[in-house]
Amino acid sequence: MTNELQVLEKEIGIENEHFEQQPQAVETLFVNEFIDGILDPSQKMLGPVKDGGTIIANTTPGCWGPMLTPTIRGGHEVTKPVFVEGAEVGDAIVIKIKSIQVTSLATASGHDEVINDRFIGDPFVSVKCPGCGKLHPSTIVKGIGQHAIRCSTCDTETAPFKMTNGYTMAFDHKGNIGVTVGREGARRIALDAKNYMRTPENSIQNPVVALAPSDLVGIMARMRPFLGQLGTTPSKAMPDSHNAGDFGSFLIGAPHEYAFTQEELDKHRTDGHMDISRVREGATIICPVKVPGGGVYIGDMHAMQGDGEIAGHTTDVAGIVQLQVSVLKKASLEGPILLPNAEDLPYTAKPFTKEEKRRARELAEEFGVKQVEDAFPVSIIGSGTSLNEATNNALSRAAKLFEMSEPEVMNRATITGSIEIGRHPGVVTATFQVPKTVLKKARIYKPVKKQYD
Repeated sequence: MTNELQVLEKEIGIENEHFEQQPQAVETLFVNEFIDGILDPSQKMLGPVKDGGTIIANTTPGCWGPMLTPTIRGGHEVTKPVFVEGAEVGDAIVIKIKSIQVTSLATASGHDEVINDRFIGDPFVSVKCPGCGKLHPSTIVKGIGQHAIRCSTCDTETAPFKMTNGYTMAFDHKGNIGVTVGREGARRIALDAKNYMRTPENSIQNPVVALAPSDLVGIMARMRPFLGQLGTTPSKAMPDSHNAGDFGSFLIGAPHEYAFTQEELDKHRTDGHMDISRVREGATIICPVKVPGGGVYIGDMHAMQGDGEIAGHTTDVAGIVQLQVSVLKKASLEGPILLPNAEDLPYTAKPFTKEEKRRARELAEEFGVKQVEDAFPVSIIGSGTSLNEATNNALSRAAKLFEMSEPEVMNRATITGSIEIGRHPGVVTATFQVPKTVLKKARIYKPVKKQYD
């Protein structure tokens, strides 16, 4: 009996010690720390933030800056994940985007081409200096232009990507319009790169404007910022830009430490890297919880983008983001669900007006239909190595979540929704109207109703 008591006391002592080490959950959490490109569930998270609390983050620019910085090992530089109080594996986290504000004064971007002797297997993950042979070498920005990124050890050009057609874009002070500038304007911005990019203090990325590209001059573009990365931490360590079915496919059988099988990728990914332009202020994302606390992370803000991000890259910017997070218990999801702003929905998926509902009831009565569905729009996100595979993934996820056959999901998406491209080659949304009774059974009715009713 004494031995049993000692064991029990020891167990209680360990539990109490563990409990005492947990910080108090806060109502509002300010985030300005970033990962080295690897989303690792074994690493300590920030927070916790309360269920229903607010996350305010100063995010770094996404693709190009990290792609020019070999010490960042994932292709992006997203925020450290945040632990949400009460979020357990098998739950979901509802993320409401309260505001997005661009802080960068300018950026640069363009279509990329890899330089083959500067990486092993994957230029986003495993960069090698072609001079001294170091993996993930530290670098310096030496001058401006395409050859500016150089190894700190041997002074060899080290960036594994170059622009085949690029541009530098300045933004107006109201954050409404961007204009691509010429050679002199690009040079002026490149010489004061971090100031124009407004890169956060804790960011380690090399500013992309240092390349000073100016192939496109005088193009005007409307700004409508959104988050290319917003989601929860995968249940196995992976590069942040690869947390989706298309980019994630680069990990299958890869010659580096983050190699996955297809089965592992499907199991562990959370599809936080979406590049869907509808993930903007006012939208809501419902994300799967695959690790305790969820691990909400943010990044890759873009100033503007059409469907597809067809050039592979768009206008990466720094910015301030405010999110509200809440836990949805036992809402087991395979991937994220997007609830866009009503104006961003396909015409066929927009919520019905009272007049439309009245006319539908009259028509139903004429043909002996006793009840017309009370339904709301949802966008199921799917990803894969191609747009066809991503579409199949979205339809499969929807069928499982709503306990429908895939042909039924196809019919509903055809007449009450649409398939839309998030990112080419392989992220889509399958949007359609879902009956209220089905949403309740799937445990996601409350956030959907709040978004649209």
